[in-house]
Amino acid sequence: MRAFEYLEPGTLAEAAALLHCCGGRASVLAGGTDLLVQIKESHRQPSHVINIKKIPGMDALAFDPVDGLRIGALVTTRVVETSDVVRRHYASLAKAVTDFASIQVRNRATVVGNVCRASPSADSLAPLIADRAAVHLYGLRDSRSMPVEDFVTGAGKTALETGELVSRITIPAPRPNTGKAYIKHGRRVQMELATVGVAVSITVDRGHCTDVGIVLAAVGPTPIRATHAEAVLRGHSISEALVLQAARAAMEDARPLSDVRASAEYRRDMVGVLTRRAIVQAMEIL
Repeated sequence: MRAFEYLEPGTLAEAAALLHCCGGRASVLAGGTDLLVQIKESHRQPSHVINIKKIPGMDALAFDPVDGLRIGALVTTRVVETSDVVRRHYASLAKAVTDFASIQVRNRATVVGNVCRASPSADSLAPLIADRAAVHLYGLRDSRSMPVEDFVTGAGKTALETGELVSRITIPAPRPNTGKAYIKHGRRVQMELATVGVAVSITVDRGHCTDVGIVLAAVGPTPIRATHAEAVLRGHSISEALVLQAARAAMEDARPLSDVRASAEYRRDMVGVLTRRAIVQAMEIL
């Protein structure tokens, strides 16, 4: 393991200034469940590790009926998993973080860290994108926000620029008559990367779909919005035949690759199966 300098800023401004001075050679420490392993195995060799745990307010999880949910950069997946508000209004995210790793990891790993890791099979990304979540970035010169969908630019890649860090994630307040579901498929649920994952958020008014988000995980370099599947449902009366049609459309939206965990053909077939199940499951909790 290569030696590094350890720093503990007390404010976001101080953290951004340190990141800027390090010129892209520093790593931010929040939960550390990925970072510390990568440093130990020399997959990452930062010159500085900047621990943000001393910055006040970064561990806040707050819900407002108008503004929605706010997840600070230090909020662990376990806190989100056990939140009554999250389970009531953001069921797909609650399910995703429940299926995330082991209980020991969930007590330390953060939701923001999982997003910044930008793994194609990251459990939190699909439900966040389906719910139109946004990341808020704090930089030395200014702050900005963007949809999570745009923030993840590739496998392990994000839109973060030098000197920036993610301060929080926000999710809009849920609309009435909206159901949400996330289904993860793998050799086992926890302590396993998703072979395929599907998140659905669907709003139905008098039997008609007025809005829908369907996001596929682990079938492309980034989570994929199943836009053709969404178009099949949006504005139409929900029926079993229409759900099957949407599931077939989702299979066409997927761009899976073969690897040691599954073939591309298997993943594409499972996209159809899981999309149908997730839509039905989300409709059941409307």
